[in-house]
Amino acid sequence: MDTIKTTSQLNYLKKALNSGAFVQVRRILNQGMPAAEVAHLLESSPPKARGILWNLIDRETGGEVLHHLSEEVSGEILNRMAPQELADVTADLDIDDIADLLQQLPDQVIQEVLISMDAQNRERVKAVLSYPEDSAGGLMNVDTITVRADISLDVVLRYLRMHPKIPAMTDNLPVVSRSGIVVGILPINKLLASDPTAVVRDTMDTDVFTITADMPEMEVARLFERHDLVSTPVVDEEGRLLGRITIDDVVDVIRDEAEHSLMGMAGLDEDEDTFAPIIKTAKRRSVWLFVNLLTALLASYVIGLFEATIDKVVALAILMPIVASMGGVAGSQTLTLIIRGTALGHIQDSNTRWLIRRELIVGLISGLLWASVVALIAVWWFGETTIGIIIALAVVINLVVAALAGSLLPGLLHRLNIDPAIAGSVLLTTITDVVGFMAFLGLAAIFYA
Repeated sequence: MDTIKTTSQLNYLKKALNSGAFVQVRRILNQGMPAAEVAHLLESSPPKARGILWNLIDRETGGEVLHHLSEEVSGEILNRMAPQELADVTADLDIDDIADLLQQLPDQVIQEVLISMDAQNRERVKAVLSYPEDSAGGLMNVDTITVRADISLDVVLRYLRMHPKIPAMTDNLPVVSRSGIVVGILPINKLLASDPTAVVRDTMDTDVFTITADMPEMEVARLFERHDLVSTPVVDEEGRLLGRITIDDVVDVIRDEAEHSLMGMAGLDEDEDTFAPIIKTAKRRSVWLFVNLLTALLASYVIGLFEATIDKVVALAILMPIVASMGGVAGSQTLTLIIRGTALGHIQDSNTRWLIRRELIVGLISGLLWASVVALIAVWWFGETTIGIIIALAVVINLVVAALAGSLLPGLLHRLNIDPAIAGSVLLTTITDVVGFMAFLGLAAIFYA
C-alpha cells in the first residue's frame, strides 16, 4: 500500500511540476514526504527539472536528501553550492554522512566547508576524512556514547537521559577503560532488563567484535553478514575507540558493490546518472567502445590471416560465430564466479590452484560434450565429416582456454590495480574470440591444405 501511495505521489509531483504548480510541489516536498523519496524523485528527473526541484527543497531537509542521492547526482548539486551553504545544509547529518559528501569535492572546497563548521564538528569530520573512503575509518561515525565498567546500570540510564537524543542504530554502548581502550559492550536489551543496581562490568559482553580503522569496507561488510551485527566499535592499533560502524552504512557498501559489479560488466560506473546530459554520457561510453573496437579489429585481423581458407570452404564463415560464442559464455561463467568469490572473501592463495584445476576440468568436460553436439550438427548440415572434426576440436580448445582465462584474469588484473569487474569481460571476450578463430581456422587450414 505504501509503495502504491509513493508511486502515485511521485507521478502527481511530476505532473504538477510540468504544469508549473511550484507552490504545490514545494509544499509536498517539504511537508511529510520522506527524504529518500525526494531523492528518488530528483534522480528520476531530467537535469532541468532536477534543478527546479532542488531549489524548491527547504535547506532544513536538504542535507538528508543529499545523503540519499547517488554520488554523481549529489556531486553535481554540491559543486553548485557555496561552502557556508553546504555547511548549513549538512549541519544535522551524522558525521560519517557529512564526510561522504565532502569527499566528492576538491580539497580546496573541503577546507572552506570545514572552516564554515563549528569547532566540534570540524574536528570530527577531519577524523573521518583522515582515513580512505573505502576503509572502516571512512565508514565510521564518531558520534558514540561510551560508558565505564565500574559504574552501575542506574547511572548509565541517568547518563543517557541527559542526552538530547541517542545516536541512530545504537544497539549497544561501548565500554572503555580510562585510556579509551574497548573492554566490552553493554547491549541495550541487557541495560533495560537487568537490575539497575548491577555494575556494568558484571553485565557487559566481553566477547566483542572490534574493527580496525584500516580494514577494507568489503571485509567490514563480510564481518557484519557473518555475525549478524547491527553495530560494532572501530578501534586503532592499540584498541582505543575511534567510532562505530552501523548496519545502514554496511548496507550501502553492499549495494554499491553489487551495482559496481553489474554496471562494470558494461564498462559503466556504479553511480552512472540515468538522466546525465547527452555529451557527458557519450564521452563516458566512447572510452569502452574504443577499447572494444581495438579488440574487434584484433579478432578481424586473425580472421584475415585465413582469408584463403575461408574462400575455399564457405562453411567456415557460417560456423565461426559458434566457436567464439561458446567460448565467450563459458569464460563469462568462470569469470563471474571468480569475481564473486573474491568479493565474498572465499578465494584465498590456499585454494586458488584447486579452483583453477576444477574450472579446467569443467571446461574440458563441457567442451567434449558440446563439441560432440556441434560436430553432429555440422556434419548433418554440410554433409562433411572433416568440418565436424574441425569445429569439435576448436570448441574443446576454446572452452578450456576460456576456463583458464576466466580463472586467472581477476587475480592478474588485481595485481595491476585494474578492476576485474570493468576490464575482465572485455579482455575475456578478446581472448575467446582470438583463440576460437585461431583454433578453428588454423585447424581448417591444416585439414584443407
